[in-house]
Amino acid sequence: MTPEWLEPMAATLTQERFAGPEWIFEQKLDGIRLLAFRDGDDVRLLSRNRLARDIPHVARAIRALPVAEVVLDGESTWDPERDIAYHVFDILWLDGRATTALPLMERLALLDRLELGPPLGRVARVRAARPWEHACAHGWEGVIAKRIDSTYEHRRSRSWLKMKCEARQPFVVGGFTDPQRSRVGLGALLVGFYEGSDFVFAGKVGTGFDTDLLVSLRARLDALEIDHTPFTRAVGLPRVRAHWVRPEIVVDVAFTEWTVHGKLRHSRLLSLLPDCAPHDVARR
Repeated sequence: MTPEWLEPMAATLTQERFAGPEWIFEQKLDGIRLLAFRDGDDVRLLSRNRLARDIPHVARAIRALPVAEVVLDGESTWDPERDIAYHVFDILWLDGRATTALPLMERLALLDRLELGPPLGRVARVRAARPWEHACAHGWEGVIAKRIDSTYEHRRSRSWLKMKCEARQPFVVGGFTDPQRSRVGLGALLVGFYEGSDFVFAGKVGTGFDTDLLVSLRARLDALEIDHTPFTRAVGLPRVRAHWVRPEIVVDVAFTEWTVHGKLRHSRLLSLLPDCAPHDVARR
């Protein structure tokens, strides 16, 4: 008998960018997470919060699949080019047995046998060398990286990682925080941009560094240290373990979006920009 409910697996957001044979990459859709439960002629469509969804043509298509019991995981959206309303990316139950303990590639092979057709479809697989760049170039929200040997975990997991498409622009370093635990050099850069004569605080950048860069950048920042903040407009500056520097170093930063408070969300360092004049750096 098909279970009443199965907690969906959730991906962990990452600022890392990588590819390799132990991972597959799928399009990250901007839709509604939807689990489909079929037991004979009974079909239930439930959101990740266990709320019932009424999508009759999807329910009819699932009822017509050549199986008696199945639980599918996917996203409800609309693809006008293919008439797809339910993009399926996993299978959790099939004809009396759970499939969640199977490796991902075995679960996807089971999905292949269902030969889904509109309004059901498979989530697009990305085979580009740099999948995140492919996603951004096509106007997608991002990609999901999945370990090919991963089982289906009923929780948020690092076996599934979401890489969101990013904006990028230069920022000027106005300070930094001390490293914590085993980290060396510095914790995060405190960055900003110029708006007229104001130096505006834009937030922290704490990822994208390797150890050599952390150490060498700390040495440069120590030589620029001053005893007061250079930011003239700043909300949310750290109150402890912060150091201030003359705003002379410009860095290239990727981030997912600006918050409503004008701060960077999910920022990461891309590189230093030695040829960029600090006072030319404005918000884009």
